[in-house]
Amino acid sequence: MTSQDSFRCCKPLKVGSRTYAYYSLSAAEKNGLKGISRLPFSMKVLLENLLRHEDGRSIAKEDIQAIAQWLKTKTSEREIAFRPARVLCRTLPACRRWSIWRPCGMP
Repeated sequence: MTSQDSFRCCKPLKVGSRTYAYYSLSAAEKNGLKGISRLPFSMKVLLENLLRHEDGRSIAKEDIQAIAQWLKTKTSEREIAFRPARVLCRTLPACRRWSIWRPCGMP
């Protein structure tokens, strides 16, 4: 899957003999998304996801710009298409506690 890369932030990362693509938020900020370095971490995750999946149909340039505009009012009525690629569990001990209840019939 390739992105339209409207903010020219897709950068190569060479690891050994393999090359990977990543979306640099600092490059996106330099190329039109002013102030995004001040976004909360969770909003940066959403922004990177939108940059990676921008296709012009389900995720348009305007959707990406809406994340940057959030900084002005700290609110938005705009819906975005979030496509999670990975699930992170930052509180691993809590996940372990939940998992012990599954054999007991708890959700």
